Amino acid sequence: MALAQIGVTGLAVMGRNLARNFARNGFTVAVHNRSPQKMHSLIEDHGDEGTFIGSESLEDFVASLEKPRQVVIMVQAGGPTDAVIESLVPLLDEGDIIVDAGNALYTDTMRREKDLAAKGLHFVGSGVSGGEEGALLGPSIMPGGPAESYVTLGPILEKIAAKAEDGTPCCVHVGPDGAGHFVKMVHNGIEYADMQLIGEAYDLLRAGLSLTPAEIGDIFAEWNEGDLESFLIEITAEVLRHTDAKTGKALVDVISDQAGQKGTGRWTVQSALDLGVPVTGIAEATFARAISSQTAQREAARGVLAASAGDFHIGNRTGFIEDVRLALYASKVVAYSQGFDQIQAASEEFGWDIDRGAMAKIWREGCIIRARFLDRITEAYDRNPELPTLLVDDYFQGAVANGVSAWRRVVSQAALAGVPVPAFGSSLSYYDSLRAERLPAAVIQGQRDFFGAHTYKRVDAEGTFHTLWSGDRSEVEA
Repeated sequence: MALAQIGVTGLAVMGRNLARNFARNGFTVAVHNRSPQKMHSLIEDHGDEGTFIGSESLEDFVASLEKPRQVVIMVQAGGPTDAVIESLVPLLDEGDIIVDAGNALYTDTMRREKDLAAKGLHFVGSGVSGGEEGALLGPSIMPGGPAESYVTLGPILEKIAAKAEDGTPCCVHVGPDGAGHFVKMVHNGIEYADMQLIGEAYDLLRAGLSLTPAEIGDIFAEWNEGDLESFLIEITAEVLRHTDAKTGKALVDVISDQAGQKGTGRWTVQSALDLGVPVTGIAEATFARAISSQTAQREAARGVLAASAGDFHIGNRTGFIEDVRLALYASKVVAYSQGFDQIQAASEEFGWDIDRGAMAKIWREGCIIRARFLDRITEAYDRNPELPTLLVDDYFQGAVANGVSAWRRVVSQAALAGVPVPAFGSSLSYYDSLRAERLPAAVIQGQRDFFGAHTYKRVDAEGTFHTLWSGDRSEVEA
């Protein structure tokens, strides 16, 4: 009997579609699920798409794979993933490869890679972005793990990955141990910021111009023809134009305004805090989802908290729409810039040597944050691989400078009218913090030295100093 080149265990929607993608691309695929019915239904429904070898037991599943065995796990992150790995290990041989293609926390991936390496097995933590459709038609794939595992695994993943316009597969070996899952985590953090910014743009246009959702959908569709072209802008236009069949209202008006989250945004912010990297846009987007779900607090505050807010003062409809567009673009640049800064910080911290330009390349198609300006990000890192921040690249510096006045007008008007724009506002503050000649951090450091003798540095002398605040207030070198 012919053996399978790759196996997938865990056949919920993502695993099912990934297995179909492998089969459609000419690979013989071993499939297994804890509940055998899902395996049987996959073969019954889609067996004509390629060659599947179904197994009801893990033992038969592993036996149906050619060596070195390559097993893709598509189960819930955390304990369930550990349980599947524990069941697989006794059945595998040295040099076999386990691929976790779910949304795992990168520190879990680092732990698993170390443990399995001691057993002679390769463990690959691989980010997969693109949702159900991407898994089937071609996702963006971010595999980490041992470089030698990519020799056999890489060509298979590149075959099923999305392809950019130039034909390049949206898949590259990111780096060792947890690098792949870290990059996928940051991808999702940027996704949170991108979605929040788009939501704020919608809210501004609706509050400022009293437009219907469908009218705003038309504006978004127009924006999608220019620099803002992206998957998220495209689908937002579709959502805003959709009418609810039950009520005849715009669907967006009957959807509860409570945004869910699965945890990757929180992971991104927690990691950024550990690394000391400001990801203010991502953080505010994550907190915005949290406050949207604080229903009891919102209910208590509605109609009670003073607003002292006026109306929008818009002199020109077209001008206001353009201001929001420019502010959205500038804020998106900040979110992506912060995400790439976080990737660089982790790369240095863990010795991953991640190519930031390559990450932008593999996000051009297949993934949720795919956008036209990712080509610009790739070009920026091609020009200067050591770029300290995207915002100082010539192109992005000019693009943001072109919109900074509009950005300020939008944030100011929103504040005066009482419309919350946490992601727009925090992104502008981050931009202004980078460009400021002096920050009030000097005051904070003075306070820290006063109450905790935490010392400070001077602008006019080398060394570290402390003022004897409870003594004669003379300065001593620490």
